[in-house]
Amino acid sequence: MQQYNNPALIRPDRELPRRIGIIGAGTIGPDIGYYLKSAIPGLNLVLIDISRDALDRAVDRLHAYADKGVARGKLTPEQAEGVRQNLTTSVDYGDLDGCDWVIEAATENIELKKQIFSRAEDIAGRDCMITSNTSSIPAHSLFSHLKYPGRTTVTHFFAPAFRNPVVEVIDWQQADAEFIRRLRRLFYVTGKVPMVTRDVVCFMLDRIFDNWCNEAGFLLAGATPAQVDHVAGSYVHAGPFFVLNMSNGNPIIIETNSLQAELEGNHYLPADIFHEALDRDNPGHPQFEKDNSGHPQFEDAGQKWDESGKWLTIKPGESTDVPQAVAAEIRDRLLGVLFSQTVDILDRDIGAAADLELGCRLAFAFRQGPLELMRELGEKESERILTKFCAQRPGMPDAQRPLRAYQDFHRFILVDELDGVKIITLRHPEALNAIHDEMTDEILALLKQYENDPHTTGFVITGYGVSAFSAGADIGRFPSMLGDRKQCIEYARVCSRLLVYLDNCSKPVVAALNGMALGGGLELAIRCHGIVAVKDAWLQFPEITLGIAPGIGGMVIPYRRWPDAAAAFHGMLLKAEKMTATAALELKVIDRLAHTHEALLPDAIRRVGELAGKRRESADAPVSIAPPPAIENEPRSFSGQRLSAAVSAVIRQAVSDSAAAASLDEALELGYAAFAESAATAAAREGIAAFMEKRKPEFTD
Repeated sequence: MQQYNNPALIRPDRELPRRIGIIGAGTIGPDIGYYLKSAIPGLNLVLIDISRDALDRAVDRLHAYADKGVARGKLTPEQAEGVRQNLTTSVDYGDLDGCDWVIEAATENIELKKQIFSRAEDIAGRDCMITSNTSSIPAHSLFSHLKYPGRTTVTHFFAPAFRNPVVEVIDWQQADAEFIRRLRRLFYVTGKVPMVTRDVVCFMLDRIFDNWCNEAGFLLAGATPAQVDHVAGSYVHAGPFFVLNMSNGNPIIIETNSLQAELEGNHYLPADIFHEALDRDNPGHPQFEKDNSGHPQFEDAGQKWDESGKWLTIKPGESTDVPQAVAAEIRDRLLGVLFSQTVDILDRDIGAAADLELGCRLAFAFRQGPLELMRELGEKESERILTKFCAQRPGMPDAQRPLRAYQDFHRFILVDELDGVKIITLRHPEALNAIHDEMTDEILALLKQYENDPHTTGFVITGYGVSAFSAGADIGRFPSMLGDRKQCIEYARVCSRLLVYLDNCSKPVVAALNGMALGGGLELAIRCHGIVAVKDAWLQFPEITLGIAPGIGGMVIPYRRWPDAAAAFHGMLLKAEKMTATAALELKVIDRLAHTHEALLPDAIRRVGELAGKRRESADAPVSIAPPPAIENEPRSFSGQRLSAAVSAVIRQAVSDSAAAASLDEALELGYAAFAESAATAAAREGIAAFMEKRKPEFTD
């Protein structure tokens, strides 16, 4: 069976689970339960634990999560009530009978987990899926003894499981291939980002996190936790010791690194200081000047933890003094272990490079993936850091190839092929698939590679997930250009390079809107030669609420392709009105509605076939449209937000002028100039500042 990079292409072989059992009501179990109850309407959830008190606390937590979800607008009252209903707690494994899926979230003890799985297998039906949430124990150690291991594996969630989108799905030797595909699709349609990894100790992402934290422990031979976290703050939102305090992570590092050392070598042994930190009955902890590797370190820097065993560190965003030499050593060691684990994961094919990059950003809030860091530092500096680290920590993995060889992959798109059509998926889920320069270049390169390929009929562009095609353009370096008209015009031209290519692409390109298409994402969609959308998708140009005009064709293309819909586009541009997919179909902006997400990509592929040889183009001549409405004294958006009259006037004039332009190229240039004019206003400065500061703008002209 064909393997797909985008789980949306996996055909469902059964319905979503209706009854799920979770064994373990500690911390992660209820969090997994809340994610499932929120994502699967009507789900019956069974929580199993040996402690009735733990079960009662788990129910209280689920109810509190539901209440908070309503208060924050994440859940409707009806959805919250659905979380509270159909919830069973029990100390009897017999209540797992009838479950479609059983998830183990108990203590990290191999023998205990094996006993749990044996009991679950005896009770659950033959078709019931059985998975473990372990962060480190290989699947073959947990499931090989079972009668039906093909329907078992590890599904490793990351904290908090109801919010963190990453789930590792372990593809181990005895797991049925169809079962792994089913899990990938299940997680995808319920809002997660599944990442398939090989069955090795600590899998893919915990090899990064656990060894990052363990190396931080070794650094305490001559630095404070606050100093380590301060230096780490350049690379990650929260330093290792702050995270360990939040998650009570010292025992986890001891367990996972001890297991990794047992299976892969003593160079993975946990730093002695983690054992010392757990000895709360003995506050007089000895200090030392060498770590477990035997290499001399800089001098001791003082007390490391408080009386409760919490590391004495700083919060994210705070700073502390770090001597230059100490900071340099911390930096090299943290980057060294990060690069060492990265090349080892890729050399051993434990996981995919793009998943590793995305997983580090999503699961651990790294500011950049490790490969992007290596690319930014350059091969020479990255090689220096890695070589130095491997000399300091004998046994740690070194690169098996030149470092530049690890950089050859798509970071922000997935590529699949079905029926001769290349399917390009925008995968930037942490920003709702927002488009930026690197994603643009990846799409453009793929189009150029296959446009003249006789085996390629055309292309489909879609978004990752079930909520967003693309939420717009990543503004990136744009804030620094505000007020510079010439630079803003050139910026708009450069950002349009993919869209201009689409205008002239000889093979049909269809946008498959799997959810909302906003701003720059909508500008990409309308430059495709056809559009298919799920029925709950919607379109919007929200730029005016930021004090700017659409910069890459949004004031031009809609009127030249669909002049009869001019009144609707006026409302979108001047009041940020939303256009539903149903309304877009009536206006012929969208070619077809897919009634389910499963039907979207097949419908888009059929549309590619229909458009082959008869591509639709924007009018390369003036178009007659209804004039934009007059500007109000105090213009407001459809939702009542105050808007800038100056920017409204810029958009109104640009729409009229570009419609009257003699050619499409001339019209686009007028649009770029209008964007630059809007970027020179006080409204643009206020709107972009408010966006960056996550507040509502206050527009005054």
